[in-house]
Amino acid sequence: MRYLFEDYALDMDRRELRRGDALTPVEPKVFDLLLYLIRNRTHVVTKDDLIAGVWNGRIVSDVALTSCINAARIAIGDSGNAQRLIKTLRRKGVRFVGEVREVGGSSQGSAASPRPAERNPRSVAGGPSPPPRLPDKPSIAVLPFANMSGDPDQEYFSDGITEDIIRALSRLRWFFVIARSSTFAYKGQGVDVRQVGRDLGVRYLLEGSVQKSGPRLRITTQLLDAVGGNHLGGAIRPGADRPFRSPGRDRREGRGGHRANIAGGGRPSCGSSIIG
Repeated sequence: MRYLFEDYALDMDRRELRRGDALTPVEPKVFDLLLYLIRNRTHVVTKDDLIAGVWNGRIVSDVALTSCINAARIAIGDSGNAQRLIKTLRRKGVRFVGEVREVGGSSQGSAASPRPAERNPRSVAGGPSPPPRLPDKPSIAVLPFANMSGDPDQEYFSDGITEDIIRALSRLRWFFVIARSSTFAYKGQGVDVRQVGRDLGVRYLLEGSVQKSGPRLRITTQLLDAVGGNHLGGAIRPGADRPFRSPGRDRREGRGGHRANIAGGGRPSCGSSIIG
C-alpha cells in the first residue's frame, strides 16, 4: 500500500518515503509515526494513541515524542510554524490534514522487499549485546537536543548546545559521561528511556529542546532516571523566552546554566533531585 500526498509517496510495504523519484531518508520511528498519522488521518490522534500505536505502550518522554513529530514534519517539508500537513491541536493531539490518495501495491512491484531488522545502534551481529554494568559513580548520557524552531537550518545550534553540555559535564570528576558519538546515534528517534539506559550503561539521561523564534531563545531540559523511567527534574535556561543575542554567547550561557543545574552545590543534581 502506498499513500500519496502532495509530491510525496509513503510506501508501507517497502518502508520508504519518496519525493518524486528521490528517496527521502527517514528514521524507522519517524516513519512509523508518519504512517500512523496518515492511516488515522480522519481523527485527532492523542499522545496516548501514539505511545500505544507507535511505541507499543513503552515509556516515552514528552521531549522525545515532540522531537519525533518535528522530525516527521521536516521529512515531508512541513514545520511547526506552518503545520501544513501535520497539525497540532493544543491539549488534544495531532492530526495529518493533507489530502491523501491510497494506491494498492508497492511502487516497484507487488512483491515487497524484506523489511530490514530495526536494530539498536549498539547491537552487534548475532543479536543485541547484554546490558553493560552500571559504573560505580553517577553515569549520564546527554541525548541530542530537539530543534523545536521548525527551521532545519537551526539544527547546528541545538547540536552545538548538546555537544557543549557533554564537554562541560565530562570535566566533572564525579560523573561518568557517555561520548557524543554514542548518544547522537539516537538523534531524531523517539526513544524508550529505560532501553537507552540499558544500551548505554547509564543511570541517568538528560534530554532537552531548543526553540528560537525571531529574536527570542528558549532552552528546556529534563533529567530522567533511565532505570525506572521516571522524570526527576527540569529547567528552562537561560531565562524563559529571553532575547537571542549571538550563537556563541547563548551557547556558552546555556551550557553553563544547565551544567550548574545538574551539578549544583558540588554534587550532581538537577532541580530538587539529587543524583547519587
